[in-house]
Amino acid sequence: MNKLLAGLIASLFAVGAFAASHAGAPMAAASGTKAEAKAEAKSDKAAAKTEKKAKKTSKKSAKKATAEEKKS
Repeated sequence: MNKLLAGLIASLFAVGAFAASHAGAPMAAASGTKAEAKAEAKSDKAAAKTEKKAKKTSKKSAKKATAEEKKS
């Protein structure tokens, strides 16, 4: 009976140690994904800003061309 009880307690400790050693793995992956998503959002924002600036520049060029045509 003592051997059976000792085996049961040992297996509970082994399972607990295994679970504790693997508990942090999913959280690390999740925080890594958050960091990647944040970096991607930042690059998307920069791309949108660049696109907006290009549109503004092309509008200015179109206005200049129209003004020059009217002068001629």
